[in-house]
Amino acid sequence: MTLTAYPSLEKPVWIDLFNPTREEIAKACSDYGLNIPPREQLEEIEFSSRLQYEDETFIISVPVTPHNGGDEDLTSPLGFVLTKDILVTVRFAQLHTFEAITARVSRRPRPPADIFMVIVEALVDYSADRLEELRAEAMAISHRIFHKEMQESTRHIARTSRMLRTTLVEIGDMGERLSHVRETLLVLQRAMPFARENGDDWLDPPIKARMKMAGRDVQSLTDYEVHLTDKLQFLLDAALGFISTEQNDLFKVLTIASVAGIPPVLVAGIYGMNFHFMPELDWQYGYLWGLGLIVLSTVIPILWFKKRGWW
Repeated sequence: MTLTAYPSLEKPVWIDLFNPTREEIAKACSDYGLNIPPREQLEEIEFSSRLQYEDETFIISVPVTPHNGGDEDLTSPLGFVLTKDILVTVRFAQLHTFEAITARVSRRPRPPADIFMVIVEALVDYSADRLEELRAEAMAISHRIFHKEMQESTRHIARTSRMLRTTLVEIGDMGERLSHVRETLLVLQRAMPFARENGDDWLDPPIKARMKMAGRDVQSLTDYEVHLTDKLQFLLDAALGFISTEQNDLFKVLTIASVAGIPPVLVAGIYGMNFHFMPELDWQYGYLWGLGLIVLSTVIPILWFKKRGWW
């Protein structure tokens, strides 16, 4: 466990617990006289467990998902225990936003509620950045399947199939990451009004104003997340539609080939019968006649399909 107290020389107003065990949480509870929840409690999904206020103490749990680049993104809880005199954060993942948060907090003395809002605002900014990344990826996929790449690859079935298969995987991964952002925004959307209402007696007006502004930002991000969800669903439907079209085209080619192959097989079957009396067997050009019938019976159905626009 890493326990960091801010400020480090005076009476701490912010205690940051990174990846603590149950025993370490119990010791911190004893040292600071607080009820710090363990990870199991912070991971509960009902809002009555994520948002609690008792004896002028907030206990808030926010699911966060640190972005690990090429690795799989895993959601972990970020817990807050907030009173008038101290803030305790409990986290189980390395969040790169905490470096900027600690640098901002260290610039001047801040009360615990102010530090809490600094962290919340960083979470909102981080969620906005993730939504912007997802939007850029969605636009790239849209350009790929509706514009240049799809038009260039439609003549190459194998290349088109690989591209569409890759696109489906990317859309699925984007949907997973978008659901992580949605989880964070849903909790923050409830947490800001909850904190304003219950802490009205001791929260300073500037802090309540920042909570109100953060709530508006979260609401706008939630609306944008809904728009991105609809966009991803549209791209998913489009990719599946292209796959269905490719399959139909393949079946159509196979059907035309099978239908066009029936007449020449019939002609070859007729002249392959072993009867004693077949006039064409004595013809000088009987062989060419049979080949001609086979070719003609193949070309005529193809031309008919072409004229009807089926191929």
